[in-house]
Amino acid sequence: MENADLHTITAEGAEAVLDLRGGHVRRFAVSGGGRMIEPTHTAPWADDAAIQADESILPNLRYLSGDFFCAPFSTADLDGSLPHGWPANARWTVLETVPHPDGGTIARYELSRPVMGARLIKEFALRDGHPFLYQRHIFYGGEGALPVASHGMTRFTAGGRLAFSPKRYALTPDAAMEPDPALGRSALAYPARFNDLTRVPMTDGSVADVTTYPFAERNEDFIMLVEAEGSKIGWAAATRPDKRDIYLSLKNPADLPVTLLWFSNGGRDYKPWNSRHIGVQGIEEGRTYGGAGHKASIAPNPLTEDGVPTALVLDPEGEVEVRNVIGGLPLPDGWTRAAGVEVGTDTVTVTDESGATLTVPFDAAFLTRSR
Repeated sequence: MENADLHTITAEGAEAVLDLRGGHVRRFAVSGGGRMIEPTHTAPWADDAAIQADESILPNLRYLSGDFFCAPFSTADLDGSLPHGWPANARWTVLETVPHPDGGTIARYELSRPVMGARLIKEFALRDGHPFLYQRHIFYGGEGALPVASHGMTRFTAGGRLAFSPKRYALTPDAAMEPDPALGRSALAYPARFNDLTRVPMTDGSVADVTTYPFAERNEDFIMLVEAEGSKIGWAAATRPDKRDIYLSLKNPADLPVTLLWFSNGGRDYKPWNSRHIGVQGIEEGRTYGGAGHKASIAPNPLTEDGVPTALVLDPEGEVEVRNVIGGLPLPDGWTRAAGVEVGTDTVTVTDESGATLTVPFDAAFLTRSR
């Protein structure tokens, strides 16, 4: 990969690298517990020259890493773009890198292609001493509505635990991710609706605790979690004991009311996966009707009937934006799984099942600022 394909920004104790070819976070690292923490996942073929040269493979799969913005999320069956939209598949240009007024760095990038007529700007911010990457995606102009999501990923190399802010309910899609055994495998039952993530129906009639990874072998599965009504902060925490860290995702539920869980554990046998994408956990914060695609997300659907918005409406005369935060925290000795997350004025505190707490710097106003 040429250096021209990567753009790096830094702050005291933090670094983020953006792959400009498709807008994927190629590396995110923060200082914590006297070491560098790298909580995000990069596909094993990211440096495979043969895969990178194979244009029969979608760009967003060739560059798969870290976190990337999807607009539209999933199937692009209206605007003529590729799955997950141009933001995840087309090139980005560096506009500027400037100091953060409170210490750190802000970088801004522009997508090379319009999204439903809108100019799209990506803004990354790293704050000195903060273990977070603050992300904004701003649409200028454009017309219509589309589902959006931030496609964050971590990886469990030796198992781990998941925990979430309170949810209203959870769903699996109408069809399995990999229904053809000649190509891959899914383990969960499709479709299904449930409230207990420790008792999710499986295709064989049993139940699985999907908060403990892995819950199956060689599987590709997908679940949508709907945020609880009145929730002020949405969060997801992946505890990785062998890495001694916690991957943390934070959002404003009013803007991104669903969390999409992608369990990618060697369940795809075709390229570029080739059964080697193992232990990967997608934690994707969105405003979408699951993975049903653009048309389904802007039409009446079960979520909109419950008052849950599933698409972002563009403003032809103005701008709208999407914000989310990902972070990496050191896992204190003896911790097993996050039990709660509380945001203060300039901190965020994570509580373990044992009742122990960890508090780190956080720009709480970032998620509550208006679009």
